[in-house]
Amino acid sequence: MIPFTQKIKALTVVENKTYSKEVLNNTVRMWRFFEKKVVFTNGCFDILHRGHIDYLAKASDLGNELIIAVNSDASVKRLEKGNSRPLQDEQTRAMVLASLHFVSAVIIFDEETPFELINFLKPDVLVKGADYDSSETNPLSKKYIVGSDVVKANGGEVKTIEFLEGFSTTLIEEKIKNFNK
Repeated sequence: MIPFTQKIKALTVVENKTYSKEVLNNTVRMWRFFEKKVVFTNGCFDILHRGHIDYLAKASDLGNELIIAVNSDASVKRLEKGNSRPLQDEQTRAMVLASLHFVSAVIIFDEETPFELINFLKPDVLVKGADYDSSETNPLSKKYIVGSDVVKANGGEVKTIEFLEGFSTTLIEEKIKNFNK
């Protein structure tokens, strides 16, 4: 145990917020023991921008502990976001997210969707952007929130958050490409 007077290094705090599946499961169990409300969201988070901060801060406000599942590099490629994506590797994206004070845990997932992770952790609140629909039940619909059936079946909530207009990784990428034109 670290003595109360000894300061924990900031980088260590950030690094300790990136979890393996098994360790995160144990942490979620501990949070539940202390009656904490666990919030889960996921995404690529390639270039962290104001829209992401707005979305993630609002997601965090829906509970006590915020888990962010980050698409692995291979998973981003499978999403066909373009040849240049991801712009930053998965470890960098995870570390940047973990540095946010309102983020409790970050985990990288390699599957096409975070369904297995959601089913494993069973968060109290599942959050996605408002381009999805929390009441959509057809898994084939583009508006369907993967894992919403699991969360609802366990008595949890599925929420959507409006995006901050004018902020996206694609817009930033285009702005950079056109900078010297």
